[in-house]
Amino acid sequence: MAKTKTGTKLAYKCTECGWMTAKWTGRCGECQAWGTIQETGVTPSTARTAPVTVTVDELAQPITEIDASHAESFPTGVSEFDRVLGSGLVPGAVILLAGEPGIGKSTMALDIAGQVATTRRDDKKLRTTLYLTGEESAAQVRLRAERIGAMHDNLLLSAETDLSQVLGQVEQIKPDFLVVDSVQTIQSAAIDGTPGGRMQIQEVTSSIIRLAKRHNIATILVGHVTKEGSIAGPRTMEHLVDVVCQFHGDRHSQLRFIRSVKNRYGSTDEVGCFSMNDSGITSIDDPSGLFINTFATPMPGTAITVAMDGHRPLMAEIQALVADGSGGSPRRVVTGLVQSRLNTVVAILSRHLNLSLITQDVYVSTVGGISVNEPAADLAMAAAIISSRKNLPLPRSTVTIGELSLAGELRPVAGTERRLKEAHRLGFTHAVIPKDDDTKAPPGMRVYRTPSLLDAMSTIFDPERRPAPSPSHDRMAKVFTLHPDE
Repeated sequence: MAKTKTGTKLAYKCTECGWMTAKWTGRCGECQAWGTIQETGVTPSTARTAPVTVTVDELAQPITEIDASHAESFPTGVSEFDRVLGSGLVPGAVILLAGEPGIGKSTMALDIAGQVATTRRDDKKLRTTLYLTGEESAAQVRLRAERIGAMHDNLLLSAETDLSQVLGQVEQIKPDFLVVDSVQTIQSAAIDGTPGGRMQIQEVTSSIIRLAKRHNIATILVGHVTKEGSIAGPRTMEHLVDVVCQFHGDRHSQLRFIRSVKNRYGSTDEVGCFSMNDSGITSIDDPSGLFINTFATPMPGTAITVAMDGHRPLMAEIQALVADGSGGSPRRVVTGLVQSRLNTVVAILSRHLNLSLITQDVYVSTVGGISVNEPAADLAMAAAIISSRKNLPLPRSTVTIGELSLAGELRPVAGTERRLKEAHRLGFTHAVIPKDDDTKAPPGMRVYRTPSLLDAMSTIFDPERRPAPSPSHDRMAKVFTLHPDE
């Protein structure tokens, strides 16, 4: 930076993100905002941070003498949210709950606040919960609380947008649990920039975190996301907080998911499942049944697999429809799966099973709004496509698990034991998995280990090797054959 005659430095700073430069520019080099570069004055060029005398109470202590009793977690009363956090809320922990507008973040945070207000501390007193809203009036939040059943005397409510007022409320009440909805609506008069700007968000987040740590207040900060899907605000906000949770789901479905992408107190492999309805958001402790249909008669074009979402196995039904194309390039449409995996599976079927799909449109989707992004669903996808193409249903008691290689071989996948246990728990008695997978089958479940796609399809569609068909399938006299397509 340029120096003045008095030995000080001139600096220019972006009012939105804090980026600094030695000379003025019209556009910020960090956040790409126009007209936000302003002169910040001069600072001594030789300024250094000097050490201070540390008191006895602040002096470092042996780790064995540190009191960790105040850091013990307590449950929120929302089982699926506790699953994602690991063991519940930790006093002093700051959680960032982010999601798209209208997905249900405020409803979720208010429901958690109402549940925490009904729990008791070690001294048998009810926990005090403070809900600070900057997006709605207090009356609007009360109406939502009445609708979802979150009314409680220990749930305190205030509508504030000024950071000084927010900190003052927290200092005087000293709640056990704090919710700020949302962090983008709070602003500080001491910082330049508009509410929701990078500098404002960083100051608001830092101030609330310092207060939460000092008074051991478990805190949830509700945050917004950008149109690209990332959390709005500077990346430093995600580094400052202890837990970052993503709340997402399909707007056209009642199903909602919470995943943690950062968790200092537990694993990031857990997922929480919720149902959005008129009475609020409720936990779904056993969501596997939501993602499979219960037809009395098996239908062509459906296959069952077990997907892993973190450490949690979820039953998933994959449906496929193969229809004659209308000319031109055939369509490949996918919902809830990865488009590139569908293209790969179609190419493998064409190359290794001589299943011609060059003139057919192929539509593949999952049931119930679940998204399956892992290659373990390749075998189920291939079986569903063949089933639809041949108009031959798969047995409903069989699950298929495996990744397809370009050579037509089946590759083992992670978590096979948990997948098979979940399938067996829900009543599935047969499974087709890769041969190289030496996972022990649950008692009462028959597992077919096949080395290739050809052997797997022969096992699934051969009446002598698959489970006996129901009487309604006696008309299916034609045995599936893996010869060149007619």
